[in-house]
Amino acid sequence: METMPFDPARTARNPAPPPPGPALAPPRGVGRNYARTAMLMGGLVALLAIGGSMVGGAQGMLAFGAIGLIFNFLAYWFSDKLALMGNGARPVEREQLPEVHEIVERLTRKAGLPMPRIYVIPTDAPNAFATGRDPEHAAVAVTEGILRVLDRRQLEGVLAHELSHVRNRDILIATVAGAMAGLISTVGYVLRWGAILGGGRSDRDGPSGLELIAWAIVAPLVALVIQLAISRSREFGADASGAALVGDPEPLAQALLALERGNDLEPMTSAGPATAHLFIVNPLRGPGAKMMSLFSTHPPVEERVARLRELRGQLG
Repeated sequence: METMPFDPARTARNPAPPPPGPALAPPRGVGRNYARTAMLMGGLVALLAIGGSMVGGAQGMLAFGAIGLIFNFLAYWFSDKLALMGNGARPVEREQLPEVHEIVERLTRKAGLPMPRIYVIPTDAPNAFATGRDPEHAAVAVTEGILRVLDRRQLEGVLAHELSHVRNRDILIATVAGAMAGLISTVGYVLRWGAILGGGRSDRDGPSGLELIAWAIVAPLVALVIQLAISRSREFGADASGAALVGDPEPLAQALLALERGNDLEPMTSAGPATAHLFIVNPLRGPGAKMMSLFSTHPPVEERVARLRELRGQLG
């Protein structure tokens, strides 16, 4: 297989600066995001248990809990393969993509991480994501488009961001949250139709049809809000950690702006909501995208860039 495209002239026009100084810790507040994530994950599990108890009492609660455990087990072991397969990613060796391999090798040594597998997604939309249940089973995927849009230093900022997700176990958290939110939404859909077809009957041993409908409507919305809150906090944390790993937040800030423009010009037509939250910038575009920005799994790029540039004094 031929070597993947990467314009060496961009590196010449944008030479890498001298090695950065020691990476500083992420800014205060990132630890609180981790604690908030744990609380939100507990809320997802509790919501699922409530739905089970409304359907079948204690037995329903146990049954729904068992379903949740099985679902989490499958998500834990196979989420990376499903995410890569769903986006058409293919593995590449060092000789096929030497620039990316060299950058990732250097960053993983600095971060104390094992070398992840490298994948390429055949699309002109510029983007990247990381997946895997832990650092030993991690994978980093970049699109062909990102190799054409970013210079070497900006690409280093993006890869540092993705490796920060790996180091902080963000990928596992996002996968489990997404799986549980999807499961709750499915349960809500089933309950809603069951209550409608049941005609709203009520008895002393179970909830009324109206109660089921109320839960079936509210639960998926709560699950969505929880999932999005987790994803947004993870992105801010990975931005800060990635900037610290490189020693300079500006390359990642520039990369985010370039990727946002690039995805507006060249949308990723194969992207779907199941894996959209994994990408460094939201790949979903289209007629209602602006109106749905409130529910995006990513914070606004402008806010991310502003926070990164506030770190410049700390990483001098």
